[in-house]
Amino acid sequence: MVSRGGNFELGFFTSGNPHKYYLGIWYKKVSKQTVVWVANRERPVFNTSSSELKLSKNGNLNIVMHSKNIIWSSSSMFTASNSTIAVLHDDGNLVIKDDSNSHFSWQSFDHPTNTWLPGAKLGYDRFSKENRYLTSWRNSEDPSPGLFSAEVNPNGFHHFLLISRNRQYWPSGIEDILLFSSIPALKKFYSFNYVTDGNTSYFNYFVHDSSVISNYMLDFTGQMKRRVWNNEIRDWVVHCIFPSDPCDVNTLCGPFSSCRNYSSPSCECLRGFEPLSMEDWNLGDHTGGCVRKAPLQCGEIDGFMKLSNVQLPVSPEPLALGSAKKCEVACFNKCSCVAYSYDKGCLIWNGEILNLKTLSDSAISEGGSGVLYLRLASSELMRPNNEKSWEYAVVIFSSVAGFALITGIVLVLIWRFWKTPEVASSETVQGFLVMFDYKVIRRATKDFSEKLGQGSFGTVFKGILSDSTVIAVKKLEGLCQGEKQFRTEVSTIGMIHHVNLVHLRGFCSVGDVRLLVYDYVPRGSLDSYLFSNDFETLNWDQRFQIALGVARGLTYLHEKCRECIVHCDIKPENVLLDVGMCAKISDFGMAKLIGHEFSQVLTTMRGTIGYLAPEWLCGSSVTPKADVYSYGLVLLEIISGRRNTDRLEDGKFLYFPVWAAIKLHECDILCLLDEKLEGNANVEELSRACKIACWCIQDLESNRPTMAQVVQQLEGLSNVSMPPIPRLLQKLVMDDSKGDRDAEFFSTSESSEEFSRSSKIDHSKVTM
Repeated sequence: MVSRGGNFELGFFTSGNPHKYYLGIWYKKVSKQTVVWVANRERPVFNTSSSELKLSKNGNLNIVMHSKNIIWSSSSMFTASNSTIAVLHDDGNLVIKDDSNSHFSWQSFDHPTNTWLPGAKLGYDRFSKENRYLTSWRNSEDPSPGLFSAEVNPNGFHHFLLISRNRQYWPSGIEDILLFSSIPALKKFYSFNYVTDGNTSYFNYFVHDSSVISNYMLDFTGQMKRRVWNNEIRDWVVHCIFPSDPCDVNTLCGPFSSCRNYSSPSCECLRGFEPLSMEDWNLGDHTGGCVRKAPLQCGEIDGFMKLSNVQLPVSPEPLALGSAKKCEVACFNKCSCVAYSYDKGCLIWNGEILNLKTLSDSAISEGGSGVLYLRLASSELMRPNNEKSWEYAVVIFSSVAGFALITGIVLVLIWRFWKTPEVASSETVQGFLVMFDYKVIRRATKDFSEKLGQGSFGTVFKGILSDSTVIAVKKLEGLCQGEKQFRTEVSTIGMIHHVNLVHLRGFCSVGDVRLLVYDYVPRGSLDSYLFSNDFETLNWDQRFQIALGVARGLTYLHEKCRECIVHCDIKPENVLLDVGMCAKISDFGMAKLIGHEFSQVLTTMRGTIGYLAPEWLCGSSVTPKADVYSYGLVLLEIISGRRNTDRLEDGKFLYFPVWAAIKLHECDILCLLDEKLEGNANVEELSRACKIACWCIQDLESNRPTMAQVVQQLEGLSNVSMPPIPRLLQKLVMDDSKGDRDAEFFSTSESSEEFSRSSKIDHSKVTM
């Protein structure tokens, strides 16, 4: 359903999980799908073919499955008539009304989700008993209600309250502060109204320029954002955000984690803890927090780890104890105590700790930092097993402290004047990365003895760290960068986190040796499952999810990172599969590391045509659309289970993508499916995937979709039209084959002479 002026659209959409469908409203004129309202947030539909939206006889809008099971209802108290209609207005408001008058019996503006649109009211109406407030999504891909809400103060004060776990976290100051009084620039573009009387208390606003697309959105991070759509960059621009410090959001990071406002992501599990849900963590939802790797042994010897320069957690229990030692003993003797702090008084925390903040250097200099002692299992502290040996260790430590201090000063002076990479600390934290000592990596990889594979940029080896963590170590080759530049680029790559990208744990830089340390992905690369008979055959659902995962990973690199990252080497060998067959892109960011040599490395790869876009071969500048081209070729290989370039028995080559495009136009798509699947595939998904692949490999960049559009198309949120047969690929293949078989093969398309006149490729620049 599209509004009269074409501003908004109502329909079913998916977000993240392609099997869960939601009824929602989104902008029609915004190229990046932006959902502003969701009906069935807590009850998704799993089969749209048996589901529909109905206007019932009693005047309710219902989502109905199998013609009887109601998934969601507007639940309006209204007696319907023959003239009752449902209308989507141009302001994004879905209403039910009698066509003979303007009275709304129900409207979506009375039931907002996470977005506040111009003209909508937020606040209380005691007469209708409506409480209009925003609730965040759970994460970037799950529209179910999250922890955070934005409400109008019920006591009549002129401002919003941002709330989490029943605790207000913004505004944190004076109660009668006006929400917009300190932001005069907003008044230039918006008109804000606050109405309060005996029965109502609400805010609404209007945009002065009707051509401006703008809204307020309560993000899943707990921050309220004012966004304006920018058509030039085709993205949302955030003009206002509050609270500006993400660490001011209550329980943003969940239990047993710390928040840092000087890095991204802001949340990090404390030592001895790991994310409760790694899937949620990778999607940016840190509210579940972290759990212990090793349980406490109440009554046995646990220990305490000192955390300095922190802002203490909320809700401590004060104890009237006169010394730090007594405070420690009190916490130790209480099984529920998880941490303590002593500064002119004893504070302990029971059960869990929340809102712990790690302070930046500037915040520390301003004062207010504290020290927290976190309780951990002895195995996490690597401490002696009994109190006596612990006391003995203290004595030994005290005896050598003076000597160690003097020795340390001398070593620092030596390091300052004769510093080399070889003496770097084995695990010096660099942002989110660990700088590994070369000896540690050699020991972990057994002197680089277990080779996992060889890529365009080096060799990958398997390793096992001392804590039994399995890693993959890439030994880079042909790198001419200096160490400082290398560390800078690696630090940038290390801040990238997504469920469909291989996680970079750290690096090693010793002399001319450059190593990257990744999480080990156990099932290996996609090419083994597609082209080898020694591996299990992927079913259609697995292939479709892998294709969707790769598309999401590329979308993140292109659009969600602080700076756009073009992978430049998308191929099945660079797509790894974890235990659950989730696709993870590897080797992203190599262009930043290899630098000027990157183009030479790629264009000297072997293969008839390979995975490179035409602009690579013609010497043109490379954009994210080069990745789109490569993705299209990989998608065809996922569908067919065969290499795009096959050598025939007569020694000639058959280029599969052109044949696939022709068969697609002949509506014979099942012949493109891997024969090992024996036709077992969702035909609608297969057709959609084939069309998307052929759009991705179009000659001109402008004709290819973005990866974000590919994701929407794969999820069925956007229609995919029939693509033209790529002209340039036909020309290259015809020039290469020059045989009767090829003339017959391409008889359904244009002749070789016609392609010679239309194609402008300079074959002198084709270096493959």
